[in-house]
Amino acid sequence: MALAKAKEIVSSNPVVVYSKSYCPFCVQVKQLLSQLGASFKAIELDKESDGSETQSALAQWTGQRTVPNVFIGGNHIGGCDSTTGMHKAGKLVPLLTEAGAINSSSSS
Repeated sequence: MALAKAKEIVSSNPVVVYSKSYCPFCVQVKQLLSQLGASFKAIELDKESDGSETQSALAQWTGQRTVPNVFIGGNHIGGCDSTTGMHKAGKLVPLLTEAGAINSSSSS
């Protein structure tokens, strides 16, 4: 079941980005996380055999059908605007640190 699989992935990784490889907003979020030194798991829905079912399950779970669909510390953050907005507000690095995705000494 796609929803159970999605919840398992989110609960077992500090940061998860549900993405599509060709989506420029997904690329932007993944680049931001990489620049911050965050470890994250990217699930490319266009490359997964159950990607469409997973995207529907995420919509059912979070109310968001679009990608990127970002989770940090098991919590739904939102998409590109939400993630970059949190960074501009100075809230992303502390959240990533708290989730264990980056070491506090390596935050930019």
